[in-house]
Amino acid sequence: MQQIERAIPSRQSAWNTAGIRPSEQFSYYREAVCQAFMKLTPEPMAAAGFHASIENIRLGNAALNRVSFPEHVVRRSAADIAASDRSCFYLNLKLAGRCRILQGHREISLAPGQVGIFDSDRQFALLHDRGPQLRVASFWVPAEALRERLPASFDVAAARVSDDPFVGHLVVETARTLSDGALRMTEDEGVLLFRALIELVAVSLSRRSRTGTAESESLADATMAALRRAIHRRLREPGLAVADVANAVGISERYVHKLLARSGSSFTDYVIDHRLDGAARDLGDPAMADRAIGAIAFDWGFSDLSHFSRRFKQRFGCRPRDWRGR
Repeated sequence: MQQIERAIPSRQSAWNTAGIRPSEQFSYYREAVCQAFMKLTPEPMAAAGFHASIENIRLGNAALNRVSFPEHVVRRSAADIAASDRSCFYLNLKLAGRCRILQGHREISLAPGQVGIFDSDRQFALLHDRGPQLRVASFWVPAEALRERLPASFDVAAARVSDDPFVGHLVVETARTLSDGALRMTEDEGVLLFRALIELVAVSLSRRSRTGTAESESLADATMAALRRAIHRRLREPGLAVADVANAVGISERYVHKLLARSGSSFTDYVIDHRLDGAARDLGDPAMADRAIGAIAFDWGFSDLSHFSRRFKQRFGCRPRDWRGR
């Protein structure tokens, strides 16, 4: 596809088939789609002629793709997935025409003004129809940007997030504002608005999945509970690191720190305090009276006995042997 011949800011790229021979237009469009969206397989409806344009705008490590095209089908096959080195979610705001999204056993339809989400790691088909020229604003959402806002093992199935009765209209208006004004704001401003959009999408998805659960349980509370379980399962491991529990829960290391700070603690202090609690219980257990204090400390993940004794006294007001002597 012919790249537009004009000065374009480094965070923007644009392609247009207008200057390409009709018999070659769709091939160039397919090439541009793979550059802007990752590996996809478009299929034309007509034999020749395909007037289309793509504008790609960077939003930090995410992106906005504004696309105009005739009716056609886009597929993501198993081979396409295998050929991609990153995972993302596509968040589409339909601007003109209709699109049906088929993924797994689900089918959703987007009319103008509706927003849907689907996963790049699962095969899908997009059927763009109902109009000679269709338009969509498609946000390329890094998988981790959404997953860190959702509970561990959350299944993000294809969904129309604009349907939510509480935040759906906010999703639509935020997506539309970002689509319309992405180049009038700085990249940093765009990134901040994009984060707000993903927060709203996470709320919409989590509300859909919590049918029948207590409304008082927030998304962050559920994720925090999973984080605590992951830490306590591995509490005795001497080299326990933030990355270990972040991977176990399926969130980012940054979000681990954010959740613990929300409860007034740091990762290091949380781990040490609960290790000390465990050691204190063992020191007070008559069945473990013959076990050396150092052995108990090592059992609870401490590798330095003097550090253990110092932190124990800070927490309980006495040395480990005095605690046991009580």
